[in-house]
Amino acid sequence: MSKVGDQAVQGDLLNRSMKSRHLFMLSLGGVIGTGLFLNAGYTINQAGPGGAILGYLLGGLILYMVMICLGELAVYMPVTGSFQTYATRFISPSAGFSLGWMYFVGSAATAGVEFTAAGILMKHWFPDVPVWIWCALFMVLLFALNALSTKAFAETEFWLAGIKVVAVILFIVIGVGAIFGLIPLEDRVTPALTNLAPSGLFPAGIAIVFVTMMNVIFSYQGSEMVGIAAGETEDPQKNIPKAIRTILIRIIVFYIASIIVLSAIFPASELGLLESPFVTLMNLAGIPYAGSIMNFVILTAILSVGNSCLYASTRLLWSMAKEGMAPKMFGRLSKRKVPLNALIFTMVFSLFSLLTSVMEADAVFVLLMSIAGIAVTISWMGIATSQLMFRRKYLKDGGQLAELKYKVPFYPLIPLVCIGFCLMILVFLSFDPEQRIGLYYGVGFFIACMLFYKLRLEKKNKKSV
Repeated sequence: MSKVGDQAVQGDLLNRSMKSRHLFMLSLGGVIGTGLFLNAGYTINQAGPGGAILGYLLGGLILYMVMICLGELAVYMPVTGSFQTYATRFISPSAGFSLGWMYFVGSAATAGVEFTAAGILMKHWFPDVPVWIWCALFMVLLFALNALSTKAFAETEFWLAGIKVVAVILFIVIGVGAIFGLIPLEDRVTPALTNLAPSGLFPAGIAIVFVTMMNVIFSYQGSEMVGIAAGETEDPQKNIPKAIRTILIRIIVFYIASIIVLSAIFPASELGLLESPFVTLMNLAGIPYAGSIMNFVILTAILSVGNSCLYASTRLLWSMAKEGMAPKMFGRLSKRKVPLNALIFTMVFSLFSLLTSVMEADAVFVLLMSIAGIAVTISWMGIATSQLMFRRKYLKDGGQLAELKYKVPFYPLIPLVCIGFCLMILVFLSFDPEQRIGLYYGVGFFIACMLFYKLRLEKKNKKSV
C-alpha cells in the first residue's frame, strides 16, 4: 500500500464523526476568542487604529494564502497529521518532525493563553480571587470535555461558536449605533468618527504595524485546524473547501468591523488587556446586565478556543506518535477513540498559565502569545513550502492538474509570497526587545528539533520503513 494509503488507514483509527456543520463552525470559531476580544484592544493601543486595521488586513491576506495552500494538500490527503504529515512527505522527515513539534508547543501554549485570559475575565465578578485559581479550574473542565469523545468536542464547539458569532454581530450593531448617536454612551459625547481622523491613525508610525503583526498572527491562529480535523471529517473533499471559502468573509466581518467600531469609540490610549473593550462598551451603552452577559459570552468564546487548541495539539501528537516522531505511548487510543495520553501531555504545557500565581497576568498573556505567534508563523511557512514541493512532485510524477479537486491559483506565486511575508514578520520581530527573546527561542527550538531528528531518529525511522 502507498504512503497515502497508510496515512488513510491511520486516520481511520479515529472516528470520522465531524459533519459539515461541525467543520464550518470549527473554522469559523477558531479565530474568535482571545485574539479578538482581548488582543484587538491591545493591538489598537500599540499600533493605533490605522495600524491595527492595516495589520489585520495584511494578516488576513497571509492567512488566506496559507489556507488555500493547506486546502490543496488536505483535500488530496485528508489525514489527521495534516501539515506535519505533508512536510514529512514533501519537504523532509526532519522538517515534518520540527514543524510538528513547533506547532504542538505553540498550540498548547495558546491553550495556556486562553486559560490566562479566562482568569483575567473572571476578575470582572471576583476581583479578589487570584487568576491562577481560575486557570486551574478551567484546565480541569476542558480536560474532561476533551476526554469524552470527538463527537462531544465537535458538538460543544458548534454551539459555543454559534453563541460567539451572534455576540460579535450584536456588538457591531450596538457599536455602530453608539458611533452615530442612536445609542447614547454614559458620560461621553457621540464619538462619530473623530477618533479615526487621519492624524491619529498611525500615532506610532507605519513600522510598528510589522512589529505588532505577531499579535495579529496569534489572533488568526486556529483556522489551520481545519487541516488537522480532516482525518475526522465526513466527506473532506467537499467540506474542507467549503470551510476555507468562509475565511475572508469572517475576517472582514468580525475583525475589521470590530476594530473600526472599537477605534471609533475609544481613543487608542484607553485600550489594553485589563478588561475586554467589548465589555466596557456594553457597560457604557447602559444596557441592563449587558456588560456581565458580554463578559460571560467572551468567557465561553475564550474557553472554546482553548478547547480547540487542546484538540489540535492532542491529534497532532497522536499522529506524530503513529509516524515514529513522538513516543509510542501518545499513539494509544482510549475506548472512546480519544488519544488520552497525548491529551494529558498537552495539558502539561497549559500549566504555564499558572505562572499568573507569581507573575502579572497581562505579562504572562503577552509572553505566551509571543511564543504561540512565532510557532504558528513558522508553521504557516511550512504549509506554504509543503504545497510548493507537493505540486512540483505531483506534476513530475505525471499527475494532471485537472485531477486535483482543489487547486491553489497563481502557483507558484501564492506560496512564495506567503513564505516571504512570514519571513518578513520574523525579521521585524528582531527589532522589538519584548518579543526578540521569544523569536530566538522559537527559531532555536526549531533548529534543535531538526538536529535531534537527524542525529537520533533518522536512521531508526529508515529501518522501520
